[in-house]
Amino acid sequence: MVALKANEIEGFLKRNAAGQAPQYPVVLVYGPDIGLVNERAKAIAEKATEDPDDPFQLIRIDGDVIASDPRRLVDEATTVGLFGGRRTIWVKPSSRNFAASVETLLAIPDLTDTVVVIEGGDLAKSAPLRTLCEKSRNALAIPCYADSERDLAAVVEDMFRQEGFALSRDVRQAIVASVGGDRLATRGELAKLLLYVHGRNEVTLDDVEAVLADVSSLAMDAIVDAAFSGNPAAVESNFHRLVAEGTHSSVILGAALRHALSLLQARLDIEEGRSASAVLENWRGLHFKRKAQVERQLSRWSADGLKTAIRNLQSSLLETRRFSVLSDDIGGRTLLSLAIRRG
Repeated sequence: MVALKANEIEGFLKRNAAGQAPQYPVVLVYGPDIGLVNERAKAIAEKATEDPDDPFQLIRIDGDVIASDPRRLVDEATTVGLFGGRRTIWVKPSSRNFAASVETLLAIPDLTDTVVVIEGGDLAKSAPLRTLCEKSRNALAIPCYADSERDLAAVVEDMFRQEGFALSRDVRQAIVASVGGDRLATRGELAKLLLYVHGRNEVTLDDVEAVLADVSSLAMDAIVDAAFSGNPAAVESNFHRLVAEGTHSSVILGAALRHALSLLQARLDIEEGRSASAVLENWRGLHFKRKAQVERQLSRWSADGLKTAIRNLQSSLLETRRFSVLSDDIGGRTLLSLAIRRG
């Protein structure tokens, strides 16, 4: 069974320099982060090819084509290049199963002049293609999961360093807190920020706010923070505004519930001896402008109070679904009760 662990992947990519083929004839790249799957498959395919721009050396095939013509993959993999040399086949994602074609390919004993890189998408543990590649000695399976905060920071540093920017610690943290979830989307957001600061020699917090801030998300954060900070007036005004703009109250309550769960975990960490600043430093996705306010919330709420708030939010969420006509009343009442009580 050859399957790389998360902490082994970057080392594998670095070891495979341009023009050097992986030691496995078949490499499967898969996972829920579709952008990262594409990025890593592209990197492996291009590094395994002497000239990635030569269509006779790097052959791209859609997975649906292979599923429709099971012999196509084997035929391409065993074809000798017109001018000799190693060939790389990059198989793009498919909604159809072509594991049988890969199984036939893996049974070929001396497949040394071809590397097949399969961009597998999000495959379940029991998916035939994933199971086959993880169990075969001639295949390498590389999972791609959502970036950790450290991964995101590395991507941010790398992209901005290439453009000549040295980011301050606060700016880097603000960028990392504003992106994530999908590598391709992250790079797209970073590209927008780089375009915004083009011609300058510094990236500021205001730049990050101007380009990466999600207005609807900021409005949601405002009402959640108002509720847990004890500001009923702000809760009422922000709640009516979001509802008027078409946001369902269950969505707002859901955001409040997620925040309450995060607060509870942070509160428990503090009670175990960690400092509030250290806990906030590791709070994934917390916008830099909210840190001071969230720190005050942690002082205001106890673990028992947060557990009660979580139960109330869960109950109210259920009520908004059972009594949709009253959902706005239920949501507004629940959030106001959070703002009025002390945890």
